[in-house]
Amino acid sequence: MNSNGLLATGEKATLLIVDDTPENLAVLGELLQPEYRVRVANSGRGALRIALSDPKPDLILLDVMMPDMDGYAVLACLRADQRTSDIPVIFVTALDTAVDEHDGLERGAVDYISKPLRPLIVLARVRTQLELKRARDWLRDQNAFLEAEVARRMAENQLVQDISIHALARLAETRDPETGNHLRRTQEYVRILAMGLRDHPGYAAFLSDRNIQLLAKSAPLHDIGKVGIPDHILLKPGKLDADEWAIMQTHAMIGREAIEHAERDAEQPVEFLALAKEIAHYHHERWDGSGYPEGLAGDAIPIPARLMALADVFDALITRRVYKAAMPPDQARAIIAAESGRHFDPNVVEAFLASFDKFLAVAERYGDDEKTLLAKRDRVEGRVRSRAGA
Repeated sequence: MNSNGLLATGEKATLLIVDDTPENLAVLGELLQPEYRVRVANSGRGALRIALSDPKPDLILLDVMMPDMDGYAVLACLRADQRTSDIPVIFVTALDTAVDEHDGLERGAVDYISKPLRPLIVLARVRTQLELKRARDWLRDQNAFLEAEVARRMAENQLVQDISIHALARLAETRDPETGNHLRRTQEYVRILAMGLRDHPGYAAFLSDRNIQLLAKSAPLHDIGKVGIPDHILLKPGKLDADEWAIMQTHAMIGREAIEHAERDAEQPVEFLALAKEIAHYHHERWDGSGYPEGLAGDAIPIPARLMALADVFDALITRRVYKAAMPPDQARAIIAAESGRHFDPNVVEAFLASFDKFLAVAERYGDDEKTLLAKRDRVEGRVRSRAGA
């Protein structure tokens, strides 16, 4: 808005004059119309209706002493309505004591002009308040733009991070022709379990909204260590012997070390990597201490790993492999229930049983396509034959 009362777009600012006396409306209107678009109301209720209509007033000059609804009541209504709360109001009144002015400003008016009116003062006060409003609006728009830009960049960074996570996880998955949509299913299983335990006294402190989000983000990296397992062991169709099994178990340590390297390379701490490291390292631990690689038991096993342990086993049970058929979900459910307190944290099992229908929905939604799995198996086996020939 320039010194002539014009908006930046070239349109005049809109003023609303409110006074129950026609003579006062005429005087102010005649004074202000050369520079501004002027609208008038002769009552408080009329002023509220106009304030909500287009064009919305940029500034309101409001008489205090009016019948039925005085200026104070009008101002209170304007401030209470989000649509009009930011319109600046100047009180124009014959109440000219210091107490009156203090009362008006305290109620939210931006300025106070006493009658009888002095044209130069009115014009100066109006211009000042319109310039201030323009500055406030500009700052608000700039802040809104900056907030939107920050949100956009954060979303972009989040997308890049998520893609990178899945790319790393897929690197491990490409080594195994049998995994299919295992990553996506276990990710959702972990999320379901976390949501089911978020109000449990023993888990609520850890399972905040933020940590649940990070858990789901971290879950696909649980088997990243399999990239370090030789093909003849990872792809063996039959049962592994003792030496092969010992090598296979090292994928937990390899995964932890790979994520630790990523943490060290990062310029600042990355929250989800700490959880991903716990999941990769400990998701084969068992509640009774018979798991690997550390033989942890009970609450010594990190919560993320306890959730992943159940999610991983359930998906393995209900998914077909070259060496076994897919198990019916109800049978897998019974096995997991029987392992409560042995393989799995009893509270996690309880959350699983309470959310079993959600697990089934995820399994159905992200089920494996048989043709895709066969094609993948052919590619992997071809790669192995090629290496063997080399």
